[in-house]
Amino acid sequence: MKNGLRNLLTLLIFVSLSQLLKAQDAGGNAPANPWFYGGNFGLSFGDYTLINVSPLVGYRFSEMLAAGGGVNFQYSSIKNHYDNGADYSKVSQGVVGLNIFGRFYPIRNLMLQIQPEANYVFGNEKFYTTPPYENKFNKIVPSLLGGAGLVFPAGRGATIISVFYDLLQDSSSPYGNQPIINFGYNIGF
Repeated sequence: MKNGLRNLLTLLIFVSLSQLLKAQDAGGNAPANPWFYGGNFGLSFGDYTLINVSPLVGYRFSEMLAAGGGVNFQYSSIKNHYDNGADYSKVSQGVVGLNIFGRFYPIRNLMLQIQPEANYVFGNEKFYTTPPYENKFNKIVPSLLGGAGLVFPAGRGATIISVFYDLLQDSSSPYGNQPIINFGYNIGF
């Protein structure tokens, strides 16, 4: 399984790079300033707390192709209440990771993206039961986000609203088995 995943990622990177080089050779109409930067920022508080800061930098090879990389910084915690009302648990988790991404713009306002990631996931589960106990964890977790987004150019940048899904579905994935909705901004779009 790991060798198959490694081969698939290598193939995806090779195909992406060859397409990017082909676009450059064909005079792919790269923008005057092809560099862009931006990212995502998110906050949520209550029984479920989430803090997300994920900056990125990228290069626009043509009007249709871009690639880049970024870092992930996330913190989340959730309280789970049990039926008796007195007992509960709290799971706190941190994520620090690296990613690379490839983007394809079939039309100016639509973006398709693939994003392999390596995330270091760490945290603990505390069970406030009788007797109380704690479970700590940490591991490196691969993710492969695939998705699409709407791009709204504004001035020298663009707001991007996107939906992604972790295609690998590792049991320790920080994204779980649900769509990921992002709101972000890129400067230099």
